[in-house]
Amino acid sequence: MPNRIHQNGFVAVAAASPALRLGDPAANAQLVSQALEKAAQEGVELVVLPELCLTGYSCGDLFGQRTLLAGALKALGQIAETTGRLGLSALVGLPLEVSGRLFNVGVFLSRGKVLGVVPKTHLPNTGEFYEQRWFASARVAPVREVDLLGQKVPFGTDLLFRAHDLPDCVVGVELCEDLWAVEPPSGALALAGATLLCNLSASDELLTKAAYRRELVKGQSARCLAAYVYAAAGAGESSTDIVYSGHGLIAENGVVLGESERFRFDLSLVVSQVDVDKLAAERRRNSTFFGAPAPLTPRVIEFELGHPTGVTPKLRRRFSQHPFVPSDPQRRDENCHEIFAIQSTGLARRLRHTGSKHVVLGVSGGLDSTLALLVLLEAFGRLGLDRKGIIGVTMPGPGTTARTRLNAMKLMETLGITAREIPIGPAVEQHLRDIHHPVGRHDVTFENAQARERTQILMDVANQAHGFVVGTGDLSEAALGWCTFNADHMSMYHVNIGVPKTLVKHLVAWAAHVRHVGPERALLEDIVATPVSPELLPPGEDGSIAQQTEMIVGPYELHDFFLYHVVRSGFRPAKVLWLAELAFAGKYDQTELRHWLRQFLTRFFSQQYKRSAMPDGPKVGSVALSPRGDWRMPSDAEATAWLAELA
Repeated sequence: MPNRIHQNGFVAVAAASPALRLGDPAANAQLVSQALEKAAQEGVELVVLPELCLTGYSCGDLFGQRTLLAGALKALGQIAETTGRLGLSALVGLPLEVSGRLFNVGVFLSRGKVLGVVPKTHLPNTGEFYEQRWFASARVAPVREVDLLGQKVPFGTDLLFRAHDLPDCVVGVELCEDLWAVEPPSGALALAGATLLCNLSASDELLTKAAYRRELVKGQSARCLAAYVYAAAGAGESSTDIVYSGHGLIAENGVVLGESERFRFDLSLVVSQVDVDKLAAERRRNSTFFGAPAPLTPRVIEFELGHPTGVTPKLRRRFSQHPFVPSDPQRRDENCHEIFAIQSTGLARRLRHTGSKHVVLGVSGGLDSTLALLVLLEAFGRLGLDRKGIIGVTMPGPGTTARTRLNAMKLMETLGITAREIPIGPAVEQHLRDIHHPVGRHDVTFENAQARERTQILMDVANQAHGFVVGTGDLSEAALGWCTFNADHMSMYHVNIGVPKTLVKHLVAWAAHVRHVGPERALLEDIVATPVSPELLPPGEDGSIAQQTEMIVGPYELHDFFLYHVVRSGFRPAKVLWLAELAFAGKYDQTELRHWLRQFLTRFFSQQYKRSAMPDGPKVGSVALSPRGDWRMPSDAEATAWLAELA
């Protein structure tokens, strides 16, 4: 486990705000050391502390006193020793005199060593802030290195700190107001290579300011494709005219991973792990990022990230079994509403473009065709079209069960569309005789003949109606190639192609409880409960569905998990397997997960030719496989290297 944490790109970080004493560096050295002790116990590798934490931010004209400055330097030496004893890194704030000027700086300490000093660039001097009274900006820094604790140390805003034991972990530093400026230094640091941005801050509290600060941190982490650790001064700072809260935030590419409790008088500590491997993958695929010129040439300082002494690291992050489906019910409902809007808008646009007032849809009584039908109703409603222009065709064949056939007919009737039933059994039998296929051989030819017959019927009915065929295949089926080429693989518009199977079920269930609460609700609920099946093989003796898709290709929840982390996150198979082991612990063992991941990769590579020829359809989320948009992959690409990681 210790090696796998770093092998897979995770770094344990913390934002800490100790209960400081104003103007008392000796006491603050002890309080900061206690905070580092606590962080080390939590497995933290890098701790970010507040701005000017060795003296307190609110010292005012005391910053001009050599007694305070000397005390801060002595405290810094003590804290450096603490980082050496604990085996971690820390960013500490203090006032530092350089060539007759006083600078507000953050000092990077790692395992007992002082590695670099970063001065603050933007000094607020409005409202309650008077920093320009005491400090000089980094813009007027006269040197590139300083004498600090008996050694020459790099000094400047161009410093990056790179972990030699995890090269994707590159630390950039800015201080408080720097984040609030028009052009935060962190932007240039990110373009220069920083994946982990750290802010030592003393931001005070005002009504609604915490929410604004949170959005700034989230936004900058997203804009920079980086992690962002923000540590603000705590409640011990001031009893004069302003109040501080010790607001700590950890964000990663626009998502807040952790946030501290504010207004504490004791230590405030928020801990999380950021995934620098994922951030590096995001940057590799984002042309806006990698195409931007780097505005600075950094000085890169190597350090050892390591793990705190005597601590066995554990992965603190939790990974959802269903990354496409939010766990929060409110957010899930909001997403369902948005997805229906995206799907129906795309379909409505295609209807307007073609001038079609009729569409044809194969209605099987299964999940995918039901979702497509519900989206069609939305699109027709938005355009003011008569829903009788939706021609639903159910085509029972050798594998059709009474349950799905009845649900298909009742659903079309209840929703008020034009319903047709066209059995395919006789046509398929004749076709199989024509090609001399042995009677009773239920092989792939037998199955695909049914799928192609159904597609032919839909296309011809669309010609009769002067309309077009709406496809029902979903994103998961496209990823696995679980469709018959030139059959259900083909349509004039693939309305579900951006929706993974695990989400399809939630969309139909949501529609049953929000949009369709009449007599159709019970029908929709039964469709949700029906096993997923193409129904291409004869039913069981009891009339139940004999051919269940997940018994053949594997659980859709696993394949959607793999799809998300392989395509969206860009993770290596070994990392995907590890995350799956953690996410599905107690549900699937490693042997099962490895088997199905190999199946996913094998099918994903071998079935690209189907995706290369698939019809238009709306992109719904951040994972899409359209050959005209998100996913450009050669049909002949080999999976060998990916499978080798799972050997």
